Amino acid sequence: MTAAGRPRAVIVAALGVIQIFAWGSTYYLMAVMAGPMAADTGWGTAALSAGLSAGLLVAGLAAPAAGRLIQATGGRPVLAGGMVLIAAGLMLLAAAPNLAVYLAAWAVLGLGMAAGLYDAAFSTLGCLFGRDARAAITQLTLWGGFASTICWPISAWLVEAAGWRGACLAYAALHLCVTLPASLLLLPRRPPVAEPAAQGPEAGSGPAPDLAGLRDLRFLCIVVAGVTLSMLVTIWSTHFVTLLTAAGHSIAAAIALGTLIGPSQVAARVLEMLGRGRHHPIWTMGAASGLVFLGFLGLKLGIPASAALVAYGAGNGLFSIARGALPLTLFGPERYAQTMGRLALPMLLASAAAPSIGAAAIALVGPGGTLTLLASAAALPCIATLVLALSLRGGGERA
Repeated sequence: MTAAGRPRAVIVAALGVIQIFAWGSTYYLMAVMAGPMAADTGWGTAALSAGLSAGLLVAGLAAPAAGRLIQATGGRPVLAGGMVLIAAGLMLLAAAPNLAVYLAAWAVLGLGMAAGLYDAAFSTLGCLFGRDARAAITQLTLWGGFASTICWPISAWLVEAAGWRGACLAYAALHLCVTLPASLLLLPRRPPVAEPAAQGPEAGSGPAPDLAGLRDLRFLCIVVAGVTLSMLVTIWSTHFVTLLTAAGHSIAAAIALGTLIGPSQVAARVLEMLGRGRHHPIWTMGAASGLVFLGFLGLKLGIPASAALVAYGAGNGLFSIARGALPLTLFGPERYAQTMGRLALPMLLASAAAPSIGAAAIALVGPGGTLTLLASAAALPCIATLVLALSLRGGGERA
């Protein structure tokens, strides 16, 4: 399949490279950089963590505007602008003499994240391929699943070779020399005209969501599931070492257990891709929600942590697909980018608040109580997905 003269494989590969380094130099940056930054500057860990939270906050607030721009112009200029903004934010981060400039740099990075991470890339694929974008979305998440695997070692090597400021400048140069040209040269200049909405219950669409509010039950269910899963994922990625060591694991064992999540994500996405879209994406969302719930419940009940984290990782991997494929199927491609921007707003805001919420929970109820809260919260996406499935069935859609 092609779009504006570009084979789908080329478009997905270009977006895949963009996603690996966009995620690796923003969302995953501080996992390696926080220690060297703190040692060099004396800035506290909480203040450094506030940078990523500020970036996610700005990304959430900017996401609806990014969606509207993609809807109006296609993804090429927006993604290119996102790479420029990420490069600018990294250069400002490298030059930061104090915390105020550090936080300002993360605000710029947040704008780049809104224009350059999954939601923007999914929206671009929706504009280019319409209802056939689901396969491309699944393929893209396979690329994105390697972001931390590739970029954490690169970041560590760069910090060792050039310090954390030099590492930020190296990533900025990479965006200007690799991801920006990939956006401009390999993505189609304009999306094709979106096809008319398919008719009948088999189309899996219906009217577009009520973008003025949450009066559309389908939209509300996706928001509830997405916000909860986004918050759980960010809390776990931020505090998993604390929670696992409190359960009796050594730090080394906790980190080793954490490495199971990435391969589980990729394996689940490969299985989804092998399904070739023969099932409704509500099943993908249901599997994602159920596996995340089983993962946290298993950790709370004391089953082997390796099994629990494999389930959690698989669910998280499927959620990345469902958050792009389900809105496309339910609401159609005509306003897909705008819908994705609206959905990204609460999800990114939840991610921004999650580290502080997790820290507060650990301080108030302890690691064991926090696991109980996480397992309880993980039931919400399951309930929301069930309500959504029942509503689709009641509306005559074949899910």
